[in-house]
Amino acid sequence: MTAVAPWGENDEDAYDQGLVELGLGDARLIRVEGAMLPLGFEAVPIQDLPMGALVECHLAVAHCGDGATACAGVAWATATTPEGDDCAIVATLSTELDFEETELQLKRNLQRRLASRDLEVAAFDVAVDEVTAGPEHYGVALAALILPNSLLMGRGSTGRVRATGRAGIRPAELAHKAPAAKVMRPGARRSSEDGDSDFSL
Repeated sequence: MTAVAPWGENDEDAYDQGLVELGLGDARLIRVEGAMLPLGFEAVPIQDLPMGALVECHLAVAHCGDGATACAGVAWATATTPEGDDCAIVATLSTELDFEETELQLKRNLQRRLASRDLEVAAFDVAVDEVTAGPEHYGVALAALILPNSLLMGRGSTGRVRATGRAGIRPAELAHKAPAAKVMRPGARRSSEDGDSDFSL
């Protein structure tokens, strides 16, 4: 989902107007980071949220002012791992570029997220919106992937542990670590046998 608000009195006012336009004006938001969506994710038609609801969302926010332009976008894809597991990922982007360039960069970001996880895409969708702030006003463009039931989706529903590119620390590296510095009380001076360097303030 996307929304714009070009007539804010300040950034915060424009942002609040954008949330109302987006249908999140009465929700309590948990802004989620990271690329992986909960297992079992699937796109559903837009639904009204009850007042005071606690809602997770991946949110892109682009601010601008006084006739300037900004864009925000969100993209998601369902995919399959090499082991055959189904999953879904998301990418968000906010820029001061035009609509077409923002959409192109967002698609590239989504492709890179798929590639870095060795995922084969099954389906994807992209939503981008552009705002031009009114003269002497502030504008905001918002793009959100809203997860109204994600707090229930995640319970007991996680996938297998996949191999990562992390390099482990080898025992030989631990054997060659520098010795720890001597602990000193605040304001204490080093004695001459500790060496010539004095780093006290």
